[in-house]
Amino acid sequence: MYWILRKLSNMFLTLFGVTTIIFFLFNVLPGDPAQMMLGQNENSEQLLILKKKYGFDKPVFVQYLYYLNDLSPVSIHFNDKTNLSFLKKNKYNYINVLSLENSKIVLKTPYLRDSYQKNGVSVIEIIKNTFPNTAILALSSIIIAIILGMSLGIFSALNKNTWIDYSIQLLSTLGMSVPSFFSSILFAWLFGYVLNDITGLNMTGSLYELDDYGENLTVNLKNLILPSIVLGIRPVAVISQMMRNSLLKVLSQNYIRTAYAKGLSKFEVIKNHAIKNSLNPVITALSGWFASMLAGSVFVEYIFGWNGLGKEIVDSLNTLDVPVLIGAVLTIAFIFILINIFVDIIYSWLDPKVKLD
Repeated sequence: MYWILRKLSNMFLTLFGVTTIIFFLFNVLPGDPAQMMLGQNENSEQLLILKKKYGFDKPVFVQYLYYLNDLSPVSIHFNDKTNLSFLKKNKYNYINVLSLENSKIVLKTPYLRDSYQKNGVSVIEIIKNTFPNTAILALSSIIIAIILGMSLGIFSALNKNTWIDYSIQLLSTLGMSVPSFFSSILFAWLFGYVLNDITGLNMTGSLYELDDYGENLTVNLKNLILPSIVLGIRPVAVISQMMRNSLLKVLSQNYIRTAYAKGLSKFEVIKNHAIKNSLNPVITALSGWFASMLAGSVFVEYIFGWNGLGKEIVDSLNTLDVPVLIGAVLTIAFIFILINIFVDIIYSWLDPKVKLD
């Protein structure tokens, strides 16, 4: 119970810190969101109305307090027409906790507000529509990284100081040094354009696409191939290196020599003893890389035209759609925290000496 409470308190403190940083960071970006919303129809009267509606006329710190009030599960709302949040009350499905003379304290779901650019579509709705695509891309990439990275790492360790080992290490170093955006452009051009007749792959495309009549959505799995491979290149390199080093360290332990002395074959020793005890540092790398994939998918999704959360972040930056930007970053931060908690649980299962305290 103490471990759960400690993790929950750390999670809320982390999210509070992330919210504070990204709110002030995105609200000092050059440009006026109100002007971006009006576009060519801008005039001074409409601009003033829009700024008052969304609270742009208030100091940034006051806007920050309003946002925290919207985001917090426990919020304060005035009973008269003036609400601490400058958004309409009917946006909330709340439970009244405490009624005061001029206000009330309510319990509600966190509210991430509405998009400035998409005709009032809620940020939560946008995240619901885009995050599954990003999650599918990240999961596909991490599966590729696990299978290929662990296989290369094991193969490299079992062939230590041979040309095979040196070749795998060279490829791993190259994979870690190449930026994702460069790999995306290279793979899209090479396999989606130059070798299109052989591969049949497209340079750009998302998981769901409209048919030729523009009416029905169809699933196009081949569009997943190139972005998932590109997103998986760097974690493959990291996992293979960590698996190699960890396995070599385990193979030098006394209990491995004891297992050989008992007559176990090399395959049985590797499978039943060495690999499991080599996984802790690999799991650390996996947890960090899976969360990084959610953030790093920004470049990959944008270049390949993959309609995920990363592409949404880039589009929102171009249009100063601050609520979508903050909501997307908070979502990634929340997933990152959950992954770390999950990794702690796996650690305790793999190594009984690791306790959840």
